[in-house]
Amino acid sequence: MSDDIRSIKQRFGIIGNSPELNYALSIAARVAPTNLTVLITGESGVGKEIFSQIIHQYSVRKHGPFIAVNCGAIPEGTIDSELFGHVKGSFTNAVDDRKGYFETVNGGTIFLDEIGEMPLGTQARLLRVLESGEFIRVGSSKVQKTEVRVVAATNVDLHRFIKNGKFREDLYYRLNTVPIKVPALRERKEDIYLLFRKFATDFAEKYRMPAVQLDQGAIDILTNFSWPGNIRELKNVAEQISVLATDKIISAADMLQFLPAVPSNLPMVQPKSDSESTSFSEREIMYKILYDMKNDLNDLKQFVLSMAEANELKTDLHSVQQLFDEQEQRLPAVTDPMHERRPIVIDQPKAYPVDLVEENLSLADKEKELIVKALKKHRGKRKDAALDLGISERTLYRKIKEYELD
Repeated sequence: MSDDIRSIKQRFGIIGNSPELNYALSIAARVAPTNLTVLITGESGVGKEIFSQIIHQYSVRKHGPFIAVNCGAIPEGTIDSELFGHVKGSFTNAVDDRKGYFETVNGGTIFLDEIGEMPLGTQARLLRVLESGEFIRVGSSKVQKTEVRVVAATNVDLHRFIKNGKFREDLYYRLNTVPIKVPALRERKEDIYLLFRKFATDFAEKYRMPAVQLDQGAIDILTNFSWPGNIRELKNVAEQISVLATDKIISAADMLQFLPAVPSNLPMVQPKSDSESTSFSEREIMYKILYDMKNDLNDLKQFVLSMAEANELKTDLHSVQQLFDEQEQRLPAVTDPMHERRPIVIDQPKAYPVDLVEENLSLADKEKELIVKALKKHRGKRKDAALDLGISERTLYRKIKEYELD
């Protein structure tokens, strides 16, 4: 670790030694003395604003003004006025001329956080400032000049916003002159316990109580937690433990009580009804198809029995029994997924002579047949058909496309 990075960490109170963090800090230190526009990316709570302050404080503008603007917190109708100012009478309640941030921060640095939330019209105005240094107050026709360095930040995928028409592609490339990616906390596992100890010590001093300590089990759980809220979430947990823990030696069980439940991002299959708590995966649907095929085989046996009793069939008894045995062996043993996994028992009726045509036992055909029946039953309503089949709408759409049922 270089002396510059060590100095930055001491000055701004940055804790951690992970290679990803050190690399991001080195980029900030090298780009700070220039006038290049910087785009800082990273999840919410990783500390993107600290990097904007580092860039400003290590630049030639360090004696000039610095302002942080959260673009997502300003209403769309007033953000142009906030950034570029307005003249008297330009809109309702504009009782006087007002300077915008780009005018008041002239010669300094403006940090535009959540840049992805900026309206498209404002994006066009910002692009003009970045390219020519010119802007116009709302309601005015006079072009004004400014000399401001822009540092932007976002926690969303701007490429996806560009594709969806929510962000200008030319503005993205103008902002992304120098990109800095701030790593998520789960990407710097070696720093998690260091940060926790720092927060625990600070809260112990703040609340005048002994600092909590973690045993090895608690450290392992703390380190391996995903931390979707990153440093901000870790700090909140450290404060909760410091204040609420009755024992200052925190065990693994104690740690689990304070960690929030993280919802799974995996898609879930909708149950058939509100009262049914079981969700069916695609594998379970295959089991259901196999179970239905077993039932069909039973029905076929009953049909053969009724035909034989009416003396309408004449064939070898042994061949009939052998044919049924072969069909049963082709199907794996399954349980009924709809009735608490009860084992299936196929009755052994008396065998009578019969001429049989082998049934189509293709899983794909059976699945397609079930889907067609469900769609007909619910008159093409895919949501209801998916519920009846015990699968998600997404899976049903994929199967409809796969079997060309449109």
